[in-house]
Amino acid sequence: MEVLDMEPVNILGLKLPTDPRWVNIAEKSIEDILIDHAYCEQKAASTCMSLIIRFFDKEELVEQVSPIVAEEWAHFRRVLREMKKRGFKLKTPRKDEYVQSLLDFRKTGVSRDDRLLDALLICALIEARSCERFRLLSLYITDDELKKFYHEFMVSEAGHYTLFIKLSETYFEKQKVRDRWQEFLEHEAEFLRTFKFRSDRFH
Repeated sequence: MEVLDMEPVNILGLKLPTDPRWVNIAEKSIEDILIDHAYCEQKAASTCMSLIIRFFDKEELVEQVSPIVAEEWAHFRRVLREMKKRGFKLKTPRKDEYVQSLLDFRKTGVSRDDRLLDALLICALIEARSCERFRLLSLYITDDELKKFYHEFMVSEAGHYTLFIKLSETYFEKQKVRDRWQEFLEHEAEFLRTFKFRSDRFH
């Protein structure tokens, strides 16, 4: 897939790249990172189900997002298997300040269609940032098994990011999508500049 050989920040549109040294910190807390990753996959499946329920009348959305529900749940189970292999167990899920910051940036008092646009772009942005960090793990983590593990997740997240952007452009004019996408990208970058990184979190 071409995205793997090109600068991910340019491909994904992210304004602020993750420092590659993040991998060194994450690897020292790989149990916490895997636990957090598992919950991220679980939440992704739940979010996709919620999209289908809330926007059941959007036929293209229902058709395209339904398979992602199964895929994200399969990812959750796969991370659980990796954890079990390493003797790790799920712990109490933590509050996700990163995702909450994106949710807080949603427009209020707007039409149902505008709420749909924000929902799709939030999904796209989470997938884009996950893709970027999976790529870093696949390149720089010292555990060879985890290199392959995260490479496969990276490819999947890139596909999900693309799907959510395309869905946005299915229901809205491209310029409107691009303008709102830039607003989300700038908001995300500003949040990450001020957010204190913790080693037990994937985002």
